[in-house]
Formats: sequence, structure tokens, C-alpha cells
Amino acid sequence: MAASATHTAEKPSVLEMARQQLAVAANYLDLDEGLHSVLATPKRQLIVNFPVVMDNGHVEVFEGYRVQHNLSRGPTKGGIRYHPEVDLDETTALAMWMTWKCAVADIPYGGAKGSVKVDIKRLSKRELEKLTRRFASEISVIVGPSTDIPAPDMGTNAQVMAWFMDTYSMQMGSTATGVVTGKPVPLGGSLGRVEATGRGCIVAAHEACKFLGFSLAGSRVVVQGFGNVGSIAARLAEEAGAKVIAVSDAAGGIYNPNGLPIQTLIQRYSHREGGIREFTDCEPISNSELLEVDCDVLIPAATAEQIHASNAGNIRAKLIVEGANGPTTPEADDILSDRNVMVVPDILANAGGVIVSYFEWVQDLQAFFWEENEVNNKLERLMRNSFHNVLQSMLQHKTNMRTAAYIIGVKRVADATVTRGIFP
Repeated sequence: MAASATHTAEKPSVLEMARQQLAVAANYLDLDEGLHSVLATPKRQLIVNFPVVMDNGHVEVFEGYRVQHNLSRGPTKGGIRYHPEVDLDETTALAMWMTWKCAVADIPYGGAKGSVKVDIKRLSKRELEKLTRRFASEISVIVGPSTDIPAPDMGTNAQVMAWFMDTYSMQMGSTATGVVTGKPVPLGGSLGRVEATGRGCIVAAHEACKFLGFSLAGSRVVVQGFGNVGSIAARLAEEAGAKVIAVSDAAGGIYNPNGLPIQTLIQRYSHREGGIREFTDCEPISNSELLEVDCDVLIPAATAEQIHASNAGNIRAKLIVEGANGPTTPEADDILSDRNVMVVPDILANAGGVIVSYFEWVQDLQAFFWEENEVNNKLERLMRNSFHNVLQSMLQHKTNMRTAAYIIGVKRVADATVTRGIFP
């Protein structure tokens, strides 16, 4: 399998990407220049530098961020990411994307994001807990069940959310389950939350396949990224009758044109030191090669800017469903549109996570919890409704799915901003 071309062109920052995407929608909506500036600018950016006493007794100082992009439609919502390469610009872009994502799904949130610059592979469990509790304490001045509700993201999980909730609750003097989502079920988490983002991707894939005239059942699927989103999307695609022919994790990818045993990969290989590449009944491929495999549906569920100007022309999928945030650059979008490759954008395709986080928050506030099938049914209904709203917008404006989704999301936030007014 031929390797892709080297990506030599300088990529825009993810914040530049986010603002370019906003500008396209603003042009369609003929937004007032001042309103456009409001929507392009985060409401609040908090930078914290905090010490943690490590297991060896040494003190390390970590840098973290919490960005709240827009509060016009409700309290802000967004994950917390632990990764050595995070920065303020990336965190701001992710907060902005979350605003549009919540608006497209029509749930009453604005967008936020948090992050800490740290390599969690270097930390013991105790160090991870101490870092989380200190970070929670540092940003507690701007988070809360009615103001800003964090959730897990890359490098964080339900246990991290439990520590965060406990720390915040101790400071408040009472248990506040609604301060975060993605918690363990016994602590107020929602059934169905772990699978929500991957499930939403597959619902979007089903609807997009129907629009394009083929069925997900029997189609060939490729998934980049075998974390929580990618592995669940791959499993649900397989259960729907698709043949998953290639998957990858951080170490690289594997390919078998006859299909891969996804459940076996999840249970036996995903947690090994060598990851899924220890599976032998396949051909090893790189992450860049995986994106160019001949397939029907490609699900990029790894990191941002994976599909760019240098490889978009080599993509052989009929349909791309974005499980990750920002995996396709604006230049790649133009190339894919010219080639009639349909892209279901991140702010629609991976909205399942924030939708079920919203369900979890509602359940926490009411102290009344739903059965898993109720959660899944509500999620699937919201995803289908959102998909078809975007599809109608695409056909009406004669544009692509991303721009159509932005037109809906940006208009809803802009209308809320104008209706509330500019204080004073």
C-alpha cells in the first residue's frame, strides 16, 4: 500500500481553523461585523499554574486552562483534556466548536473546554488524583452546576470526573453531582454515557449512507483512532453489519480487506503495551496510509488536522464521519467538496457525547435516573433530528454539510445573543 504524500504545507492553528469556519457561516448569514467579533472571541479564558507534590517528594508546576466561549444559550459545557501538547489556542478552539455543537443539537449550553499540559503516562494514580484535585480547586471559581459543567476528554475518564466532583463538593460543603458529567454511574453518572459519542457517530453514518444511496450494513468501514470513540464506533458499525477493514491507534494501524474482529481487538489487544498492532491476522499500515484505504465510510476519531491539503485528494472513502474534533482542515474540506466526498462534520457527528452529558446533568439536577434504553433512544432521536436539519440546510444553501451545520449553530447562538442584548 503506497504511503501518502508528505504533508509539507504549514497547517493553520486549530483556532485559525475554527475562526475560518465561523467566517464562512457568518458570510452566509450576513452577520453584523460586531456580532461576528463577539462570536469569534471567548467570553472568558482562565490560565492557572499550580504545584503538585510528586511521589518522590519533588514539586512540579503544571499549567492548565479553562475557556468559556459563549453563555448566550445557557451554562457552558465542555471536556477536560490532559495532554502534553495542549495550549490556550487549542483549548479556545475546542470551546468554540463546543458552542456550535450544542447549538446544532439544540441543547441549552454554550461551549467550554479545559486542559492541563501533562503527560499522564508519567504519573502514578496518586499523582493523577492530586493533579486533578488541585486543578479542580484552581478552576472552581468559574465552574459549577449552573455556570460551567466539565466532562471527560482525551487523557481523562470517569474516575477523574469523580475526583473533580468530590473536590468541588468538599469546597461547597454539599455533594454536587451536577458539577461534572461522565461520572461513574454510582456517583450520578448516566447509563449510556461511555458509548454515547461513538453511538452518535454511527447514527450519523446510518443517515448519511441512506442519503447517499447505500446501506451501512455490508459497507467497508475504516476507523482512525481506537480510543473510546473509535473503538465503540467500530464495534457498533460491525454490529450493524458493516465490515471494518482497518483501524489504528497511536502506534499505527492494521488492515485486512476481509474485515477485522473488532470485539476481539477491544477485549484482547487494545490495552496491551503494543496495542492493536500485536494482532497478527492483518497487514500493518501507518496512520497516514489508513486514511487512504479504499472504503465506503471513513471515521477519523483520533486528533485534529489529520485530513489536510496534502492527502485529501488521496482519500478514497465515499463518506467521512468525523469522530474527532477538527480532523479536517478548511483546505481539505474544499478538496473533498470538489470531489463530492460527503463529510459529516464534527459538530454534528460527535455530538452524542455532549447530548448524553446533557441527559446526565438533567438526571443529576432532578435526582431521577433513566434506564439505558431510554437514554439511547433519546440520543438517537436527537441525532437523527439534528442530522436531517443540517441536511435540509445543506440542500437549501447548496453547500456542504459542515457549512450547513455552522449556519444552523451560529444562527442559533447569534439570535440568542441579539435577543438577550449587549449589557449595558
